[in-house]
Amino acid sequence: MIPAIVAHPNFLLTAVADPNQDLRERFANDHVCATVASAAELVDRADIDAVYVATPHQMHREHVLLAADHGKHAIVEKPMALTLADCDDMIGAARRNRAALIVGHTHSFDPAVRGMRQIIDSGEVGRPALIAMWQYCDFLYRPRRPEELDTELGGGIIFNQIPHQVDIARVLNGSKVSAVRAFTAILDTRRRTEGICSALLTFADGGCASLVYNGYDRFDSDEFHGWVGELGQPKQADQHGATLRALESMRDGPESDARIKRYGYGGALKFVADQGHRWHQPHFGVIIVSCEKADLRPSTDGIMIYGQEGVLEVPVPHSAGAPGRAEVLDELYLAVRKGVAPRHDGDFGRATLEVCLAILESARTRREIELTGEPNVSALVADFG
Repeated sequence: MIPAIVAHPNFLLTAVADPNQDLRERFANDHVCATVASAAELVDRADIDAVYVATPHQMHREHVLLAADHGKHAIVEKPMALTLADCDDMIGAARRNRAALIVGHTHSFDPAVRGMRQIIDSGEVGRPALIAMWQYCDFLYRPRRPEELDTELGGGIIFNQIPHQVDIARVLNGSKVSAVRAFTAILDTRRRTEGICSALLTFADGGCASLVYNGYDRFDSDEFHGWVGELGQPKQADQHGATLRALESMRDGPESDARIKRYGYGGALKFVADQGHRWHQPHFGVIIVSCEKADLRPSTDGIMIYGQEGVLEVPVPHSAGAPGRAEVLDELYLAVRKGVAPRHDGDFGRATLEVCLAILESARTRREIELTGEPNVSALVADFG
């Protein structure tokens, strides 16, 4: 998110907080802004209007409440929280303090997903009836902290990856999820958290979405996307199992340290914005939307429309900064400065968590779970003052 914030014309990066001194020092070498050790120090600053909460999932409630009680708007990473009660507390705190609350980033912010929703809204393809999604990747074998492999603490694919698919499906369908039937499994006893999931979501309008996810670093669904990676980056086609092999090589060392080196600020995956190098659109596996009059799917740089007259590819303009990330910031800016109610507000994030919890319950009980729907609360206050 850092390159997206720096590149956005309506945001100024003012301060960051991280308890890891090494990461703070790396950051200070690249940016002229304050670095502090705690979230409390950050939100106490008078020069901060909004915060991006990217802390571990179990801390989201604490840090959003902290921001709201200090009058700060907030973007909180998915999952919004680990319980619906925590979500309700976060929504309530934001409203009491007239603070905007956005839940993201998920791939529902991707330009192609938003473009497909616009095509559906135009009426030219009719309403969506079936959404089919497949994502096969290496997620479970990337370096992890211990709690990231404990489902009870928000680890595994259900809280970290499935929200991408649920958010995409909800944005594309446009109605509430009414029921969930799901299957999950653990295929590697060394990673004691769900690594595969198949879920069927039924929507209130009669439509459905089929979600399939496998994070065991075997088949890679980017093969179906022209070997373009999740962030839109070109990738090699012969890397099957490479992440698992790398993990095996560090079995005797601290995996959590490797996680910091790989994913912490300045690590191996640091995104360097290169204006001379055009990446493709971000994506999250294969997505096919079957509407009344046509099928839709994202391509590497646009949207494919399969209709009665044949196949048409509609290009998707590239956004400024990192595609999909800039759009998260846009929602916050439009809410705070223009009074536009955000799509991905607290209620939206809560409803996605409800689906994820239902997936776990359905897999455990082997039955369909009916959802109560989004909470019956007043609309988000548009004028934040």
